[in-house]
Amino acid sequence: MGARQASSDSAPVPRSRWRRTVGSLYFQVIAAIIAGIVLGAVRPDIGVALQALGDGFIKLVKMIIAPVIFLTIVTGIGNVRSAGNLGRVAGKAFVYFLALSTLALIIGLIVANVVQPGAGMGVNPATLDATAIEEYRTKADESSVAQFLLDIIPTTFVSALTDGSILQALFVAVLFGLALMGAGEAGARVTQALESVAEVVFRLVAMLMRLAPIGAFGAMAFTIGKYGVGALIDLGTLIATFYVTSALFVFVVLGAVARYNGFSIVRLIAYLKEELLLVLGTSSSEAALPRLLQKMEAAGCPKAIVGLVVPTGYSFNLDGTNIYMTLAALFIAQATGVELSLTEQITLLLVAMVSSKGAAGVTGAGFITLAATLSIIPSIPIAGMALILGIDRFMSECRALTNFIGNAVATIVVTRWEGQLDKGALDAALHGAPVVLPGEPAFTVEPPAGVRLGERDVD
Repeated sequence: MGARQASSDSAPVPRSRWRRTVGSLYFQVIAAIIAGIVLGAVRPDIGVALQALGDGFIKLVKMIIAPVIFLTIVTGIGNVRSAGNLGRVAGKAFVYFLALSTLALIIGLIVANVVQPGAGMGVNPATLDATAIEEYRTKADESSVAQFLLDIIPTTFVSALTDGSILQALFVAVLFGLALMGAGEAGARVTQALESVAEVVFRLVAMLMRLAPIGAFGAMAFTIGKYGVGALIDLGTLIATFYVTSALFVFVVLGAVARYNGFSIVRLIAYLKEELLLVLGTSSSEAALPRLLQKMEAAGCPKAIVGLVVPTGYSFNLDGTNIYMTLAALFIAQATGVELSLTEQITLLLVAMVSSKGAAGVTGAGFITLAATLSIIPSIPIAGMALILGIDRFMSECRALTNFIGNAVATIVVTRWEGQLDKGALDAALHGAPVVLPGEPAFTVEPPAGVRLGERDVD
């Protein structure tokens, strides 16, 4: 220790700090995203060929999502003493989801009317290639409220953990957790055993996350290589409008919600910066779901609430998807010269409120949900979706980022409403205190400017 103090003014300390920076997931994902963009722009053929890297990483993460959700919820509920508490948390979560998602839909509608990103394009729907969107249209036609509810029930107990459905895993986990809660001593023993299994599973999550830079590199190289920068220029007004609207929603609307509940949205984003970069690189919020569960627990939210709010929010609290749906629908109407009356726009809003529920956090789900919405509004030509098919991947990134931040905020807010938020742990996490996730070494979040922390050794 003395030798280290004696050399504090020399090169080893900065070199050690540099090694920590280069070795961090945050730095590696940034470098991978930049490299993917460059490769996709310079050699589109190679970029497209690297799609398997991104898809492979997302499949690896999805492989572990259901067990993570199951173990998090079951062990959380197994330690809860009252089923009434669980129902109260679920009720508050759904009230929050409904309020914020409806507000996001309204904001998208208002912005589309004010900015009118599709006005003046004068596109004839008959000239559009509708076959390009046939796959999404077919999937949209197969969806219904009744089918969505039936799909929550798995074929077997085990299939809930193997079919890749977040809601099925959530459904089975809640039932199993309630059974443990009422099983007395036997339930306590099973809960304790599952907690040990959870430690091993989260060690596996940590191992898979080391592959995140490779997945981000492949996914970004594919996106730029296949769709090109030209797609961004051609429909730049729509893309810019969506990104700016989503940013305003995050920093103004969610920022106000965060401030009212005693925390800073900027510090929360800084706390989740690694996960947000992962979402950006893969265009999928599911890629960062396991780490979001861990990060929310580390920030002072109880496991039972985290396990219930986060997975449910991935299907019912999709702020970015909601903004996109009304904004994109009106863009298509404007571009094809369709004038929507106030009544038709309200109808669009009501339909979107229903169809947006249940859209998963995977790439392209927002596009399928948009197809389902337009299929019920006959005045908007569904063939107009071909106009935005080429840029949907770029829009998907923004949708996923906004959805991810919205669910992090929702978890903290619902926990605070329940009176179970560990404010000390939250403040420490958001101000840069070392955070230890299962299976990983401690890391810190750089504090915002003007915030001073006590001396800590985080080597």
